[in-house]
Amino acid sequence: MNKRCENFRYMEKGRPWRDLTFKFYADGGLTIIDNGANEVISPNDLKGDSMDFYVRRRIEYIKNKLAASMQKYA
Repeated sequence: MNKRCENFRYMEKGRPWRDLTFKFYADGGLTIIDNGANEVISPNDLKGDSMDFYVRRRIEYIKNKLAASMQKYA
């Protein structure tokens, strides 16, 4: 089964300067990959600007989902 997802690459501005890939799935799922260490990390491992990036994208997803629901049931 294929899941639709949006991929975003993010380079942290402060130490430890991680190169991250965020995969936001249409069903609300999330995968965060640390490209340097080649491992999956959780949102709890994010700090500073990478956490801010994650929160902004998650809020955007929620707003879009609500707007789509409002259009569907209006």
